[in-house]
Amino acid sequence: MTSLSKVALVAGASLMLLGSPAFAQDKTFNIWWYEGADSAQGITWTKALEELKANHPDVTVNFEQKTFDQLQQSGSMILNSAEAPDVLEYNKGNATAGLVASQGLLTNLDDAYTAEGWDKVLNEGQLVLSRYNELGIYGSGPIWGISTYGEYVSAFYNIDAFEKAGVKVPATLEELTAAFDTFKAQGVTPLALGGASTSGQHLLASLAYTKADDTWVQNYQGLKAPLDGAPYLFAAQTLTDWLAKGYITKDSTGMNDDDASLQFTSGKSPMYVSGTWNLGNFSANIKDFKWGQFVIPTPKYSVGSTGNLWIIPKGSKNPELAKEFISLLLSTKYQTEQANNGGVSFAADPAGVTNPVGANASAVFAQIAAKQGLGFYPDWPVPGYYDVLNQKDTGLLQGTLSPEQFVDEIKTVYDDAQASQ
Repeated sequence: MTSLSKVALVAGASLMLLGSPAFAQDKTFNIWWYEGADSAQGITWTKALEELKANHPDVTVNFEQKTFDQLQQSGSMILNSAEAPDVLEYNKGNATAGLVASQGLLTNLDDAYTAEGWDKVLNEGQLVLSRYNELGIYGSGPIWGISTYGEYVSAFYNIDAFEKAGVKVPATLEELTAAFDTFKAQGVTPLALGGASTSGQHLLASLAYTKADDTWVQNYQGLKAPLDGAPYLFAAQTLTDWLAKGYITKDSTGMNDDDASLQFTSGKSPMYVSGTWNLGNFSANIKDFKWGQFVIPTPKYSVGSTGNLWIIPKGSKNPELAKEFISLLLSTKYQTEQANNGGVSFAADPAGVTNPVGANASAVFAQIAAKQGLGFYPDWPVPGYYDVLNQKDTGLLQGTLSPEQFVDEIKTVYDDAQASQ
């Protein structure tokens, strides 16, 4: 049976449930996500939600736009309260989805994976960050959430500016530095960076991955050993060197991702390190120059993963509708829609993808995944590490922490968490 057939069956079953006493207890369906309205996911999910509403006209659907930070800071408290929605987008990884799974706050989706036909769309490799054990460590245990897209961090670049400056897309870290030098010599600050936000973390992690092997990545993400700080020391030294040479503006020390993104989209800086969640925004809003992306040169690993998870809280009043919505997102129709909005899809119909941005992004993701090069995100191993890394990254860029002090301070937090396992 195809995924679309499964969706149709689920929709029919849900319509029957509308007349049942169990369903009549609550005809309100609450859903949250934090993807931007102009992102590939935001556009696609909104259309899928409209279809869900049409399928269930006597259900009141309440959508709430949240922010990443809201759920990052208060997720456990919300999920452990009567305020939790029926389904929501949640960040994957040990420190977030793993934590709330270990606290017993989520619905086990093992049976739904086959019953809803999701197994016809997703493979075990795409479930690595859906499974968490009793300690909240990813990679094994029950399925607690479902991702419907992929994502990765890359360098967005201004193709017109590169051509004008005679710069080729860099294939090595040395070539990247040479490109910085060329732009700097022409009076251009080459790299936009949100030093106080995720792009600062992601650039540091990307640089660390240039010195990381399989063992380091597996130990780091799995809390299997005290932190070997050498890759992060190289990253911190490189970043402070780039700042000193003017490759990054001094303003980046307190800049958030929205401001850094604007520096790129306005044409002020020809490069910006960030994730594929920008694809929809850039596709819609960059009109004055051609742009593209290249993978930050590393031997194997890139910062990236399958996307954030759709989770069903333990207290969901309408888990069947929640599953139906997830099924819609995994259908070929909405996977293709997502790619055409510039997103990274798992199961789009290649013949139906007309947007070159989405086609390219899905192809790059497939290349990274094929070499098992998804290194995940730097804040995942330890609850609260996101805020720690943001704070220490800012200190590094502001010069209040040396590279050695930066490593010592993030290592202390990491090692304390690792020792408590």
